[in-house]
Amino acid sequence: MNLKPFFRERELKKNPIGERGPEVGFRDAAFVAKALADENRLRIILSLGQGKKSVSRVVEELGISQPLASHHLKELKRALLVSVERSGPFIYYELADPRLAAILTELKSLATDLLANRTAF
Repeated sequence: MNLKPFFRERELKKNPIGERGPEVGFRDAAFVAKALADENRLRIILSLGQGKKSVSRVVEELGISQPLASHHLKELKRALLVSVERSGPFIYYELADPRLAAILTELKSLATDLLANRTAF
């Protein structure tokens, strides 16, 4: 399902003249950022960056409970970050966009560098 027209339509409703101010798009970015604001979700995304996986495979790799993995996968799906494929009794998850794993790897590197240079909180 292509959601670009949906988001574009929302932008035009917020700004009917079609002018693009600095705030356009930040609501969508904040929506995605909120979905990423959990360590387990970040770990799941990095795991899915290696390929399509079932919930049980995510549980096994990350050492988290099945209900917790399912909850976070549901939230990632709601945020359009993962897609779902059913195959018989199994459900497989994969990243909706492969750029996401690269972005998170860069974010992790940035966070490590910033925190290494901190002197106080």
